[in-house]
Amino acid sequence: MVRVAPWYRSAPVPASDQPWYVNSVAEIATNLAPRAVLDALHRVEADFGRVRTVRNAPRTVDIDLLCYDDYLSKRAVRDVFRDSPQAGGADEEIVPHPHMHERAFVLLPLRDLAPAWRHPRSGATISALIAKLPKDQIIAAMDG
Repeated sequence: MVRVAPWYRSAPVPASDQPWYVNSVAEIATNLAPRAVLDALHRVEADFGRVRTVRNAPRTVDIDLLCYDDYLSKRAVRDVFRDSPQAGGADEEIVPHPHMHERAFVLLPLRDLAPAWRHPRSGATISALIAKLPKDQIIAAMDG
């Protein structure tokens, strides 16, 4: 683990009656390939009791691989041309994460950690992505 951003509390996305989440972003250093990193993250989730059931269901922990340097997975590159985030195999990693640019709970802690970061697919700055966020996403920095 290289460094961790401050913690935030956020309402669920999409909006629901689920409890609020606690979110952050971390930078890690690894020699593992992106697929191996994602598999390792899924093992950590399982160790914390996560059982993958229904999409967007409440969960004890959710650890995503948001990006991997400037790496674009084959599926992410394919989707640029198909304009379909659902194309490709279900077990295929998508890097960068296909929805990270739409979520305040990702972008705000990421800005704290790496204010000069640019989206590897679009080239957009983090400030530009934050400016485009829907105003209905509720997020608050945690004290301490």
